[in-house]
Amino acid sequence: MASQLLILNKKQIQQKIDRIAYQILEDNLNEKEVVLAGIWDRGYKLAKRLEKVLKTISGFKLTLLRIDMQKESSKLVASTDLDENHWKNKVIIIVDDVLNSGKTLAYGLGVFLNTPHKKIRTVVLVDRSHKIFPIATDFVGLELATVLKEHVDVVMDVEGEEDRVYLS
Repeated sequence: MASQLLILNKKQIQQKIDRIAYQILEDNLNEKEVVLAGIWDRGYKLAKRLEKVLKTISGFKLTLLRIDMQKESSKLVASTDLDENHWKNKVIIIVDDVLNSGKTLAYGLGVFLNTPHKKIRTVVLVDRSHKIFPIATDFVGLELATVLKEHVDVVMDVEGEEDRVYLS
């Protein structure tokens, strides 16, 4: 097994989530409803954590949406667990754990392009800055300069393991 360098521990991950939640609140102070669209599976887990914090600090309604996609596909193959009436004409925040090339977030964005919306924002816990797709992150927990052969692993909600982010 390759050596692993701990980047974020459980407490630091929660601090990043809290900060991102406050940034989302500030960006949406006048909104009545915000849709958190988490990319399955770790992006969805992160979206659930953001939802929990936002429920305690914000007054807007939150809708949690799951995006399932075939990440290895060369074209957009994705579905959601709710129909478009749940996000139509609303603020959509696409959530994923790590931004590598930007392909996953671009595909996640594609799900919403045929439906009118107020605005779309993106959230990632770790941005590796290796984008090959023209994707901008609006809310980032940690920007990390890595080499392509390095791998960032996010461990969340794994039974018997504490949340952590490490580089291998």
